[in-house]
Amino acid sequence: MVRAAAILAVLFALSACEPSVPDIVRSDSASRFPMPDRPVSEITANQFQTEDVRDSRGEAQKVMDLADISAGMTVADIGAGEGYYTVRLAERVGEGGRVLAQDIDRDALGRLGERIERERFDNVSIKLGKPADPQLPVDSFDRIFLVHMYHEVAEPYSFLWHLWPALTQGGQVIVVDTDRPTDQHGIPPLLLTCEFKAVGYRLVEFVEKPDIRGYFARFERADERPEPEQIEACALQG
Repeated sequence: MVRAAAILAVLFALSACEPSVPDIVRSDSASRFPMPDRPVSEITANQFQTEDVRDSRGEAQKVMDLADISAGMTVADIGAGEGYYTVRLAERVGEGGRVLAQDIDRDALGRLGERIERERFDNVSIKLGKPADPQLPVDSFDRIFLVHMYHEVAEPYSFLWHLWPALTQGGQVIVVDTDRPTDQHGIPPLLLTCEFKAVGYRLVEFVEKPDIRGYFARFERADERPEPEQIEACALQG
């Protein structure tokens, strides 16, 4: 287990820089923020692996245990896809809890909606998101899950900045990802931590977890969220 202090101690390897990403069409909500100084993975199929394979490793149970998910919590599953985490979170939080499943893929959400209705999860809501702004209600979520999807976020500073107010007091963002280049469907932990810190989060815990095919990280809101114009892009220095 590598604790937050170990990651923060080497953040000198990351520094602010001018973005060098090729020109892309940016939404109005993202135009106030810096471009990421890194490539972004293409959005691929919403099914990371078959659910049976993931359950054979106990993936969801291990991640939910690490995230301290308990009955009565309100949780958002961003990039929910086919709903692997959504339905398991719904079972864990129980009738007194709520799960919001969000994705930017309408077709995936349609299939997830059919699944939720078929399996009769009354504590799940579904919402279409936007790439640069998840548009979550303020002070609403005890946990926000970003599982194997953050590397596909093309506007990470805008996305994380808009995510910040949605956490309750003591709420946390849970990231599960892989330590590999960002154009290979992963993100190095130092870069992940730098981007979160730049937008007003602090790292609480970082754990290498080969049995979930990656690492587990959790972040809380820092005391202040910077204005968009104050945010500087991070980059790994070779």
